[in-house]
Amino acid sequence: MLDKKSITWFILISFTLSWVLFLTPLALNDLDEATKKLATQGLWAIAMWGPGVAAITVTLFIEKKPFANLKLNILGGKIYYLWAWLLPPVLTLLSWMLTLLFGIAQMDMNFTMIREFLDTVPNGSDIPVAVVVVSQTVQALTIGPLINMIFALGEELGWRGYLLPKLLPLGQWKAVLFSGVIWGVWHAPVIIQGHNYPGYPILGSFMMIIFCVLLGAIISWLYLSTKSPWVAALAHGSVNAIAGLPVLFLKPGYDMAMGGTLAAPTAWIGMAAFIVWLAWTKQFPVQEQTENAEQSTDQK
Repeated sequence: MLDKKSITWFILISFTLSWVLFLTPLALNDLDEATKKLATQGLWAIAMWGPGVAAITVTLFIEKKPFANLKLNILGGKIYYLWAWLLPPVLTLLSWMLTLLFGIAQMDMNFTMIREFLDTVPNGSDIPVAVVVVSQTVQALTIGPLINMIFALGEELGWRGYLLPKLLPLGQWKAVLFSGVIWGVWHAPVIIQGHNYPGYPILGSFMMIIFCVLLGAIISWLYLSTKSPWVAALAHGSVNAIAGLPVLFLKPGYDMAMGGTLAAPTAWIGMAAFIVWLAWTKQFPVQEQTENAEQSTDQK
Protein backbone atom coordinates (compact mmCIF):
# COMPACT_ATOMS: atom_id res chain seq x y z
CA MET A 1 0.00 0.00 0.00
CA LEU A 2 1.37 3.39 -1.01
CA ASP A 3 1.92 5.89 1.79
CA LYS A 4 0.41 8.75 -0.21
CA LYS A 5 0.59 11.23 2.67
CA SER A 6 4.33 10.82 3.16
CA ILE A 7 5.04 10.81 -0.58
CA THR A 8 3.02 14.01 -1.03
CA TRP A 9 4.80 15.76 1.82
CA PHE A 10 8.18 14.64 0.50
CA ILE A 11 7.49 15.99 -3.00
CA LEU A 12 6.10 19.28 -1.69
CA ILE A 13 9.04 19.94 0.62
CA SER A 14 11.77 18.88 -1.80
CA PHE A 15 10.32 20.85 -4.73
CA THR A 16 9.64 23.96 -2.64
CA LEU A 17 13.11 24.11 -1.07
CA SER A 18 14.97 23.35 -4.29
CA TRP A 19 12.88 25.43 -6.69
CA VAL A 20 13.23 28.56 -4.55
CA LEU A 21 17.01 28.17 -4.77
CA PHE A 22 16.89 27.19 -8.45
CA LEU A 23 14.91 30.31 -9.34
CA THR A 24 16.74 32.81 -7.13
CA PRO A 25 19.39 33.56 -9.83
CA LEU A 26 16.63 35.12 -11.93
CA ALA A 27 16.53 37.93 -9.36
CA LEU A 28 20.29 38.54 -9.53
CA ASN A 29 20.42 40.47 -12.79
CA ASP A 30 22.10 43.46 -11.12
CA LEU A 31 25.24 41.40 -10.49
CA ASP A 32 28.09 41.23 -12.99
CA GLU A 33 28.22 38.06 -15.10
CA ALA A 34 31.05 36.38 -13.19
CA THR A 35 29.52 37.02 -9.77
CA LYS A 36 26.08 35.89 -10.91
CA LYS A 37 27.53 32.68 -12.35
CA LEU A 38 29.33 31.93 -9.08
CA ALA A 39 26.21 32.71 -7.03
CA THR A 40 24.11 30.50 -9.30
CA GLN A 41 26.47 27.57 -8.91
CA GLY A 42 26.40 27.96 -5.14
CA LEU A 43 22.62 28.22 -4.93
CA TRP A 44 22.09 25.23 -7.20
CA ALA A 45 24.59 23.15 -5.25
CA ILE A 46 22.68 23.86 -2.03
CA ALA A 47 19.40 23.10 -3.83
CA MET A 48 20.63 19.55 -4.41
CA TRP A 49 20.01 18.95 -0.72
CA GLY A 50 16.32 19.79 -1.03
CA PRO A 51 15.26 16.13 -1.46
CA GLY A 52 17.57 15.05 1.36
CA VAL A 53 16.15 17.61 3.75
CA ALA A 54 12.65 16.56 2.69
CA ALA A 55 13.44 12.89 3.36
CA ILE A 56 14.81 13.66 6.81
CA THR A 57 11.92 16.00 7.67
CA VAL A 58 9.17 13.59 6.60
CA THR A 59 10.86 10.61 8.26
CA LEU A 60 11.36 12.34 11.61
CA PHE A 61 8.37 14.67 11.89
CA ILE A 62 5.62 13.34 9.62
CA GLU A 63 6.16 9.60 9.99
CA LYS A 64 7.85 9.97 13.39
CA LYS A 65 10.31 7.21 12.57
CA PRO A 66 14.00 6.96 13.61
CA PHE A 67 16.75 8.50 11.48
CA ALA A 68 18.15 5.01 10.93
CA ASN A 69 15.25 4.36 8.54
CA LEU A 70 17.20 6.34 5.91
CA LYS A 71 19.88 3.61 6.03
CA LEU A 72 22.93 5.86 6.14
CA ASN A 73 24.47 3.19 8.38
CA ILE A 74 24.45 0.67 5.53
CA LEU A 75 27.15 0.33 2.89
CA GLY A 76 26.40 -2.90 1.03
CA GLY A 77 28.60 -4.88 -1.36
CA LYS A 78 31.90 -3.33 -2.40
CA ILE A 79 31.56 -4.43 -6.03
CA TYR A 80 28.66 -2.03 -6.52
CA TYR A 81 30.87 0.91 -5.60
CA LEU A 82 33.14 0.01 -8.51
CA TRP A 83 30.09 0.02 -10.78
CA ALA A 84 29.05 3.37 -9.32
CA TRP A 85 32.49 4.90 -9.86
CA LEU A 86 33.45 3.47 -13.25
CA LEU A 87 30.20 3.01 -15.17
CA PRO A 88 29.55 6.78 -15.68
CA PRO A 89 32.97 7.32 -17.36
CA VAL A 90 32.34 4.33 -19.65
CA LEU A 91 28.89 5.61 -20.62
CA THR A 92 30.30 9.10 -21.13
CA LEU A 93 33.06 7.77 -23.41
CA LEU A 94 30.44 5.91 -25.43
CA SER A 95 28.37 9.09 -25.74
CA TRP A 96 31.45 10.98 -26.96
CA MET A 97 32.20 8.32 -29.57
CA LEU A 98 28.61 8.34 -30.84
CA THR A 99 28.66 12.13 -30.98
CA LEU A 100 31.58 11.91 -33.40
CA LEU A 101 30.10 8.96 -35.29
CA PHE A 102 26.78 10.71 -35.89
CA GLY A 103 28.52 13.91 -37.00
CA ILE A 104 27.02 16.01 -34.23
CA ALA A 105 30.45 17.45 -33.41
CA GLN A 106 34.04 17.21 -34.56
CA MET A 107 37.20 16.32 -32.68
CA ASP A 108 39.25 19.30 -31.53
CA MET A 109 42.85 18.36 -30.77
CA ASN A 110 43.67 22.07 -30.56
CA PHE A 111 41.49 22.25 -27.43
CA THR A 112 40.00 25.57 -28.48
CA MET A 113 37.66 25.77 -25.51
CA ILE A 114 40.50 25.45 -23.01
CA ARG A 115 42.67 27.95 -24.88
CA GLU A 116 39.83 30.49 -24.92
CA PHE A 117 39.37 30.02 -21.19
CA LEU A 118 43.09 30.43 -20.46
CA ASP A 119 43.07 33.70 -22.41
CA THR A 120 40.68 35.11 -19.78
CA VAL A 121 42.93 34.10 -16.88
CA PRO A 122 45.88 36.25 -15.77
CA ASN A 123 49.06 34.63 -17.11
CA GLY A 124 46.86 31.89 -18.53
CA SER A 125 48.84 31.78 -21.74
CA ASP A 126 51.82 30.51 -19.72
CA ILE A 127 49.91 27.39 -18.66
CA PRO A 128 50.43 24.42 -21.02
CA VAL A 129 47.14 23.23 -22.45
CA ALA A 130 48.21 19.62 -22.00
CA VAL A 131 48.53 20.19 -18.25
CA VAL A 132 44.96 21.46 -18.07
CA VAL A 133 43.60 18.57 -20.15
CA VAL A 134 45.37 15.92 -18.08
CA SER A 135 44.50 17.53 -14.75
CA GLN A 136 40.81 17.89 -15.70
CA THR A 137 40.66 14.28 -16.83
CA VAL A 138 42.42 12.89 -13.75
CA GLN A 139 40.28 14.99 -11.43
CA ALA A 140 37.06 13.84 -13.13
CA LEU A 141 38.07 10.21 -12.69
CA THR A 142 39.48 10.37 -9.15
CA ILE A 143 38.72 13.11 -6.64
CA GLY A 144 35.84 14.58 -8.65
CA PRO A 145 33.31 11.85 -7.84
CA LEU A 146 34.07 12.13 -4.12
CA ILE A 147 33.69 15.93 -4.05
CA ASN A 148 30.47 15.79 -6.04
CA MET A 149 29.25 12.99 -3.81
CA ILE A 150 28.80 15.48 -0.94
CA PHE A 151 26.09 17.34 -2.82
CA ALA A 152 24.76 14.28 -4.66
CA LEU A 153 24.02 12.62 -1.32
CA GLY A 154 21.37 15.28 -0.75
CA GLU A 155 19.53 14.17 -3.87
CA GLU A 156 20.09 10.45 -3.46
CA LEU A 157 18.98 10.42 0.16
CA GLY A 158 15.69 11.70 -1.21
CA TRP A 159 15.18 10.09 -4.62
CA ARG A 160 16.61 6.63 -4.03
CA GLY A 161 16.90 6.53 -0.25
CA TYR A 162 13.34 7.69 0.45
CA LEU A 163 11.08 8.05 -2.61
CA LEU A 164 12.04 4.83 -4.42
CA PRO A 165 11.29 2.54 -1.44
CA LYS A 166 7.99 4.36 -0.90
CA LEU A 167 6.98 3.58 -4.49
CA LEU A 168 8.05 -0.09 -4.40
CA PRO A 169 4.50 -1.35 -3.64
CA LEU A 170 3.86 -0.52 -7.32
CA GLY A 171 6.61 -2.95 -8.37
CA GLN A 172 10.25 -2.16 -9.10
CA TRP A 173 9.85 -1.13 -12.73
CA LYS A 174 6.99 1.26 -12.01
CA ALA A 175 8.77 2.62 -8.93
CA VAL A 176 11.86 3.34 -11.02
CA LEU A 177 9.80 4.94 -13.78
CA PHE A 178 7.76 7.22 -11.51
CA SER A 179 10.71 8.22 -9.32
CA GLY A 180 12.70 9.02 -12.48
CA VAL A 181 9.91 11.17 -13.89
CA ILE A 182 9.58 13.09 -10.62
CA TRP A 183 13.35 13.55 -10.51
CA GLY A 184 13.32 14.87 -14.06
CA VAL A 185 10.49 17.34 -13.42
CA TRP A 186 12.36 18.57 -10.33
CA HIS A 187 15.12 19.80 -12.68
CA ALA A 188 12.76 21.93 -14.78
CA PRO A 189 13.75 25.37 -13.37
CA VAL A 190 17.46 24.87 -14.17
CA ILE A 191 16.74 23.38 -17.60
CA ILE A 192 14.56 26.39 -18.50
CA GLN A 193 17.51 28.61 -17.55
CA GLY A 194 19.74 26.84 -20.09
CA HIS A 195 21.41 24.11 -18.06
CA ASN A 196 22.15 20.73 -19.74
CA TYR A 197 20.17 21.55 -22.91
CA PRO A 198 21.07 25.13 -23.90
CA GLY A 199 18.67 26.58 -26.43
CA TYR A 200 15.92 24.09 -25.62
CA PRO A 201 14.12 25.35 -22.50
CA ILE A 202 10.89 23.40 -23.14
CA LEU A 203 12.08 20.41 -25.17
CA GLY A 204 15.06 20.18 -22.83
CA SER A 205 12.76 19.77 -19.84
CA PHE A 206 11.24 16.67 -21.44
CA MET A 207 14.66 15.42 -22.51
CA MET A 208 15.78 15.72 -18.90
CA ILE A 209 12.92 13.48 -17.82
CA ILE A 210 14.05 10.78 -20.26
CA PHE A 211 17.62 11.11 -19.02
CA CYS A 212 16.54 10.90 -15.38
CA VAL A 213 14.42 7.81 -16.00
CA LEU A 214 17.35 6.04 -17.67
CA LEU A 215 20.00 7.16 -15.21
CA GLY A 216 17.57 6.69 -12.33
CA ALA A 217 17.06 3.06 -13.35
CA ILE A 218 20.81 2.41 -13.14
CA ILE A 219 21.22 4.20 -9.80
CA SER A 220 18.10 2.43 -8.50
CA TRP A 221 19.69 -0.91 -9.38
CA LEU A 222 22.74 0.06 -7.32
CA TYR A 223 20.59 1.21 -4.41
CA LEU A 224 18.29 -1.82 -4.38
CA SER A 225 21.31 -4.14 -4.60
CA THR A 226 22.89 -2.58 -1.52
CA LYS A 227 20.05 -0.78 0.29
CA SER A 228 22.58 2.04 0.72
CA PRO A 229 22.21 5.70 -0.30
CA TRP A 230 26.01 5.97 -0.28
CA VAL A 231 26.48 3.91 -3.45
CA ALA A 232 23.75 5.94 -5.16
CA ALA A 233 25.48 9.17 -4.10
CA LEU A 234 28.82 7.94 -5.46
CA ALA A 235 27.25 7.05 -8.81
CA HIS A 236 25.55 10.44 -8.97
CA GLY A 237 28.80 12.15 -7.98
CA SER A 238 30.70 10.28 -10.68
CA VAL A 239 28.08 11.33 -13.24
CA ASN A 240 28.40 15.00 -12.28
CA ALA A 241 32.21 14.81 -12.29
CA ILE A 242 32.58 13.23 -15.72
CA ALA A 243 29.46 14.30 -17.64
CA GLY A 244 30.87 17.40 -19.34
CA LEU A 245 34.48 16.30 -19.82
CA PRO A 246 34.08 15.19 -23.49
CA VAL A 247 33.12 18.76 -24.44
CA LEU A 248 36.77 19.76 -23.96
CA PHE A 249 37.70 17.45 -26.84
CA LEU A 250 35.07 18.75 -29.26
CA LYS A 251 35.09 21.84 -31.46
CA PRO A 252 33.01 24.66 -29.95
CA GLY A 253 29.81 25.72 -31.63
CA TYR A 254 28.10 22.35 -31.95
CA ASP A 255 24.66 21.62 -30.46
CA MET A 256 25.58 20.59 -26.91
CA ALA A 257 22.01 19.51 -26.19
CA MET A 258 22.29 16.72 -28.74
CA GLY A 259 25.66 15.19 -27.99
CA GLY A 260 28.91 15.21 -26.08
CA THR A 261 27.56 15.07 -22.53
CA LEU A 262 26.06 12.27 -20.46
CA ALA A 263 22.69 14.02 -20.48
CA ALA A 264 22.52 14.13 -24.29
CA PRO A 265 20.61 11.61 -26.43
CA THR A 266 23.89 10.04 -27.57
CA ALA A 267 24.31 8.78 -24.00
CA TRP A 268 20.79 7.43 -23.74
CA ILE A 269 21.73 4.60 -26.10
CA GLY A 270 24.41 3.28 -23.75
CA MET A 271 22.25 3.68 -20.66
CA ALA A 272 19.30 1.91 -22.28
CA ALA A 273 21.58 -0.91 -23.45
CA PHE A 274 22.97 -1.34 -19.93
CA ILE A 275 19.45 -1.51 -18.46
CA VAL A 276 18.49 -4.14 -21.03
CA TRP A 277 21.62 -6.09 -20.07
CA LEU A 278 20.63 -5.93 -16.39
CA ALA A 279 17.19 -7.31 -17.23
CA TRP A 280 18.60 -9.97 -19.58
CA THR A 281 21.06 -11.19 -16.93
CA LYS A 282 18.25 -11.13 -14.33
CA GLN A 283 20.03 -8.56 -12.17
CA PHE A 284 16.99 -6.31 -12.43
CA PRO A 285 14.42 -6.38 -10.93
CA VAL A 286 16.62 -6.90 -7.87
CA GLN A 287 15.71 -9.90 -5.77
CA GLU A 288 14.87 -9.15 -2.15
CA GLN A 289 17.85 -9.61 0.14
CA THR A 290 17.78 -11.20 3.56
CA GLU A 291 17.60 -9.00 6.62
CA ASN A 292 21.17 -9.87 7.54
CA ALA A 293 22.40 -8.90 4.08
CA GLU A 294 20.66 -5.56 4.31
CA GLN A 295 22.30 -4.78 7.61
CA SER A 296 25.80 -5.71 6.47
CA THR A 297 28.17 -2.81 6.03
CA ASP A 298 30.97 -4.71 4.37
CA GLN A 299 29.86 -7.46 2.05
CA LYS A 300 31.90 -9.28 -0.59
